[in-house]
Amino acid sequence: MVHSFTERIVGILAKYFDADAQTLLELSPLLKYLNVKTRSADRGSKSRSSFANLYALYVLVEDYVQQGFEKTGNYSEYEGAYFTPLLRRMRSIPFGQRLQNHALNNRLNDEFHKCFPDEDRRPILRKVERQRYWINESLLLVEISGRRLNIARAILDIIDEYVATKKRSFERFMSDCVKLSCAARTAAHDIGPFIRDLISPERDARIFEIVSYAILKAYYGDDIVFIGPSRESAEPQPLHLFKTGRTNANDGGIDFVMRPLGRFFQVTETLNVKKYFLDIDKIERYPISFVVKTNLSIPDVRALLEKGAREQYGVDSVVRRYMEAIEEIFNVPRLLEILDEVIREGHVKEVLNEIVRWSKVEFSYIQEGEAATAADDDEED
Repeated sequence: MVHSFTERIVGILAKYFDADAQTLLELSPLLKYLNVKTRSADRGSKSRSSFANLYALYVLVEDYVQQGFEKTGNYSEYEGAYFTPLLRRMRSIPFGQRLQNHALNNRLNDEFHKCFPDEDRRPILRKVERQRYWINESLLLVEISGRRLNIARAILDIIDEYVATKKRSFERFMSDCVKLSCAARTAAHDIGPFIRDLISPERDARIFEIVSYAILKAYYGDDIVFIGPSRESAEPQPLHLFKTGRTNANDGGIDFVMRPLGRFFQVTETLNVKKYFLDIDKIERYPISFVVKTNLSIPDVRALLEKGAREQYGVDSVVRRYMEAIEEIFNVPRLLEILDEVIREGHVKEVLNEIVRWSKVEFSYIQEGEAATAADDDEED
């Protein structure tokens, strides 16, 4: 695979290994894995970024270098790095603040194996009972013409360059959002295409979730329901959509919650019916709306889900219960229709403010509590 960042990988390798750079990339499974994982580097902040597995690799290679094993060569005698400092270090790198333990424990190894199924080695070695971790040194040592080259420092530089590239891209994205937000009252015709681009199916799932939330929050923000113990005493209550936390969180299938109706929303980019029914089961078949990152029509999505339900369960009453639990489906075309309505109603600045706020949270610029405080301040204004 060759992409725009491949040239920079070869350039970094050339700093250490001169004319052997290209050969190293061709021979090393670890470098080829990095090449795969960094293909989004120049696609902008809206493309899918891969940080967790890269950071797991980074902190173990960094520990290897800092302990001097690159020079001493007695890594086999090392007692291993402790889990807690490794995870703390992962979270200190840009975009890594909320990373969990999965990459260190299995996901890096699993993904590496999927990329190279004929490769018996795995990047991470560990002893679970002792919470000790090692990088697989054999993957750091590459034989070329009878010479053994150690690529540890080059790996650190490659990941550093990828992170710096993504950070620059995200900062440009945030700057564009802020500029457009400031000009929202007079430049709605410029803002619409910008937001439409953010929710196209090929964009990062996290950005899609953030933008979907911002659009739906503004869309429902003007709606009023009347709630009370009787018709005479019912009082008006505005609909308010809440985001439950960071994207891709293990939150039981609830990404947004609407008050006071208690509507649940789940954002997904998959059409795997098992995922939908798992989300429904998590909340005991309570009705849930799905926001789906697809251009398929809403009837087609429903038909696919019903077909999958019949294949999985085969009993009409069970299929009906699952399908009745799907309250509403929002696809990309429907979100674009809603966005057009939000723009006509003059709420596009609210959409951009939410995109800016939650993008900062997602990419660890501010905390969730700060985002909520900022939201409250905006409403008071």
